[in-house]
Amino acid sequence: MNFRDFQIDVVRSLGFLSRLPVPGRYFRDYDGSMSRTVQAFPAAGALIMLPAAAVFAILLAFRLEPPVAAIIALIVLTLITGALHEDGLSDTADGVGGGRDQEKALAIMRDSRIGSYGASALVLSYGLRAAAMAAIGASLTPTRAALVLIAAAGISRAAMVWHWSSLPPARRDGVAASAGSPEAGSANVALISAAACAVVLIWPTAGFGAAVLSIAASGLATMVLTRYIQDRIGGHTGDTIGASQQCAEMATLAALALCT
Repeated sequence: MNFRDFQIDVVRSLGFLSRLPVPGRYFRDYDGSMSRTVQAFPAAGALIMLPAAAVFAILLAFRLEPPVAAIIALIVLTLITGALHEDGLSDTADGVGGGRDQEKALAIMRDSRIGSYGASALVLSYGLRAAAMAAIGASLTPTRAALVLIAAAGISRAAMVWHWSSLPPARRDGVAASAGSPEAGSANVALISAAACAVVLIWPTAGFGAAVLSIAASGLATMVLTRYIQDRIGGHTGDTIGASQQCAEMATLAALALCT
């Protein structure tokens, strides 16, 4: 792995996964392919979570109640990502929940309007993540709580790559299809990066058991979602890739809350 290429991929991933401003020179003569870029998704996810985790730690240090600190941190995170993954989760929930077959499900997922399945998914996602973050904030020091949040963000972005690489495109004219499939080597780098996040950030702060359980919970959630999506619509879309991040993050944070 070339470090210069990885640095470029981190910046491009930040531009793809968030609303953070990135220098235009990194996209000059860029064809839009994400096949190699996905190797940097966990690193980009950790950087995206960094401001929200810092806010969370500062609020906890000033004795703000953990549930309130968690909600404020999620607001910061949503502003940074532009609710990109939440949009994917809600569209996926509407599509697979309301669509009787593959064609109808994909048509619903393309509809910008939100339905009851999508709204319910968003409420459950924000509610579970806020509750888990509050439990983590109540059990760990502010700095340690921030570090495990950063790790969870990296792990959940690796889940996106796993889901993406495990399924073919559900439609040939979709955004995910045009971005290409993850290269095997790049997907492996993303998964190894997720494991590194657990070892470096979770193990020293919350223990070995928390590191193992967080990886296992994220992997199980991603595996179940991927199998379900395969059965329902036959492949991935940009929305299901976003949904995989949300499911993995919920599972990781819940596992961490259980262990801390």
